[in-house]
Amino acid sequence: MSNASPVITIDGPSGSGKGTIASRLAKLLGFTLLDSGALYRVLGLAADREGLAPGSDS
Repeated sequence: MSNASPVITIDGPSGSGKGTIASRLAKLLGFTLLDSGALYRVLGLAADREGLAPGSDS
């Protein structure tokens, strides 16, 4: 028996409604929404504040 939880991913271009669909679907299904775009932006901001350049080995 598997303990794995279902995962749904939504892909598409900017402004296509991915976030809207994702939040509505998560609410409808009782899922937790993980906004990967927000995670990437926070990581980018933290790297920028630390002076880390994209592609650096730091």
